[in-house]
Amino acid sequence: MSARTSTAVDDYIVASLFEADPALDAALAANREQGLPAIDVSPAQGKLLSLLVRIGGAKKVLEIGTLGGYSTIWMARGLAADGKVVTLEVDPHHAEVARSNFERAAVSDKVDLRLGPALQSLTVLVSENAGPFDLIFIDADKPNNPNYLSWAMRLARSGTVIVCDNVIRDGAVMNKDSGDANVEGARAAFSFIGGEKRLDGTAIQTVGAKGYDGFAIAIVD
Repeated sequence: MSARTSTAVDDYIVASLFEADPALDAALAANREQGLPAIDVSPAQGKLLSLLVRIGGAKKVLEIGTLGGYSTIWMARGLAADGKVVTLEVDPHHAEVARSNFERAAVSDKVDLRLGPALQSLTVLVSENAGPFDLIFIDADKPNNPNYLSWAMRLARSGTVIVCDNVIRDGAVMNKDSGDANVEGARAAFSFIGGEKRLDGTAIQTVGAKGYDGFAIAIVD
């Protein structure tokens, strides 16, 4: 399958199943205009995250890696009425853009954005007894995947769903000699999930507007 075809299928999915959403479109536009990297989840992937939140009846969601808040908005919209997304972002400019996007999408009251290095913010969350979270979405710097997963376990409960993005890397995840830090981070995520007895996981390969990649998805026993 060509990249052109898989992108066209993504467009078909959105056109067939989604209603027009000016706030989400505006968030992506703002991210582009403000110079943020074009690494947001696709609309179809965002909807998947929102459905996972709804399916689990999540009230507390943790997101590691906000960027411009596009995925945050999707998950915030899937929350129970009294739910909250805690999202962690290291870049002040990204955080500023994200806050504007949250305001425009009318989800600011459901989002707690923490600015600073994620590993520091995670330490604070543990000290605050902020957990357990019902769903944890990891989409930050890939070399730290095992560190984020380790902290996620401390902020989880039995039944918590953990989703780790960008773990297929155009198939390069199979290459143990890649030398690419992002690929090594993806492999480390698989090693962590496969080696952690409290986790039961799988992975989904994805194609479409974001190329060839995928999610690792696990549940805490």
